[in-house]
Amino acid sequence: MMTEASPQQVWDIAIVGGCGHVGLPLGIAFASRGASVVLLDHAEEQVALVNSGKLPFMESGANEPLARLIGDRIIASSDPCVVANSKVVIVVIGTPVDEHQNPEPHKVIDAIEALVPHLRDHHLLVLRSTIYPGTTALVEKMLERNSLTLDVAFCPERIAEGQAMIELFKLPQIVSARHERAVQRASELFGRLTDQIVVLSPEEAELAKLFTNTWRYIRFATANQLFMMAQDFGVSYERIRTGISEGYPRAKDLPGAGYTAGPCLLKDTLQLAAFNNNDFVLGQAAISVNEGFPLYVISQMERRFEKLNELTVGLLGMAFKGESDDTRSSLSYKIKRILRYRAGAVLCTDPYVTSDKELYPLEMVLDRADILVIGAPHQVYADLATELPVVDVWSLRNEESGL
Repeated sequence: MMTEASPQQVWDIAIVGGCGHVGLPLGIAFASRGASVVLLDHAEEQVALVNSGKLPFMESGANEPLARLIGDRIIASSDPCVVANSKVVIVVIGTPVDEHQNPEPHKVIDAIEALVPHLRDHHLLVLRSTIYPGTTALVEKMLERNSLTLDVAFCPERIAEGQAMIELFKLPQIVSARHERAVQRASELFGRLTDQIVVLSPEEAELAKLFTNTWRYIRFATANQLFMMAQDFGVSYERIRTGISEGYPRAKDLPGAGYTAGPCLLKDTLQLAAFNNNDFVLGQAAISVNEGFPLYVISQMERRFEKLNELTVGLLGMAFKGESDDTRSSLSYKIKRILRYRAGAVLCTDPYVTSDKELYPLEMVLDRADILVIGAPHQVYADLATELPVVDVWSLRNEESGL
């Protein structure tokens, strides 16, 4: 098996940031449709792991095709020279927010500018991750300053983490570019995966990605706010939600309550607020609700359990969502921090997370805890046999669950 890419080899596609949650499934998908793919990543450990045919994280349905295609249709590399001999360059580096919650759009531009020595006029350069509105135009100007006339497209990723090997082939793909040739090339590229192509302008596509994640974030905030109202009134939100959605299509899209987290939803809502000069009442209200939800839950626990400050709480699930090992921006860690000074002790466990060295086996947590809190709705907790009281805002165990 090949263990490193040759800089002289010609690749159909180079994916910059290719061993991460966005780039690796995308590379596997393209390789499974016949493209040759090189995954460029500076994380040496992940490069080595991918080249051994193993995933660095959980991604349903990706293990088998990676093991089958690695060294043949797909390879990982830390050498940026591989970009020069690729026909298409896809950049999956997104726009982060800083410690003051402000977007840092220059991070994307800086990352692409670092590739300038390896970019060629024949390239199709595709921006894939979330970018701050106007970034595509700034990238185009930066390339022009460097005397490069390659085709530039923004084709936002809209995949639910863990579902890429289904949704990359099933969902429509938004394609945007300034020039018709770039639109055509990007449409042909993603036409390998789906025959549903939606064409927008770059500025429309940039907002489309932010609108998509912000809308989800606001919907989840609505559910959490309604959950708190029902809880304070002494009734079950989940029973109400089930009742009003039964045979009634206009209520089918009301989500269940839960800890709304992950690497995208909050970040993209913050970016949209910044873009609108921080005049985004709905988005800012959603942030207040979702980020305040853990504190509300613990305040309710203090009312329910006398002397919470003397009890041991078992926190079940540290990933940001169910059936995942991804802890990025997980609100379970916010719950943990609050409980460290509101409870006597807090013990954490997760069947999938391996990156956290402060986790305990489930059996030990069940043996030592006085109360259980479901942080991530892993299915293993749905039928967990325990006599301990369980705080389950997800209604994972039954619709009577709650606080």
